[in-house]
Amino acid sequence: MLTDPIADMLSRIRNAVMARHDRVVIPASKLKGTIAEVLKSEGYVADVAKDTEESGYEVLSITLKYGKDKAPAIEGIERISKPGRRVYVRAQDIPKVKSGLGIAVLSTSRGIMSDRQARKVGVGGELLCQIW
Repeated sequence: MLTDPIADMLSRIRNAVMARHDRVVIPASKLKGTIAEVLKSEGYVADVAKDTEESGYEVLSITLKYGKDKAPAIEGIERISKPGRRVYVRAQDIPKVKSGLGIAVLSTSRGIMSDRQARKVGVGGELLCQIW
């Protein structure tokens, strides 16, 4: 049993990027699917698809994005709020990741969204992770 499925998802993505894999398959959940959709909308992954394995379990298939010379779109990915230490921020206190070159993913009262969307809407929430 995993105590932190979001950290597991981020570790699988980080490991797949470091190994230059084309895609990564992770166990599916609504939260992980929404985080993956935010990564897709911000341009860090190419595609997100929900599949069913032959064993009957649902999985998320995330197609990773690479540029010239197989340079990955994701240089770093880090979990911020953890089960042992939750991190909450107000709308005006949302940090800029790498001076605006990266994004933060937040869980707000209006759903999972990027830091740019949260600032635009004017809501804060739990700071889940940072991607650059």
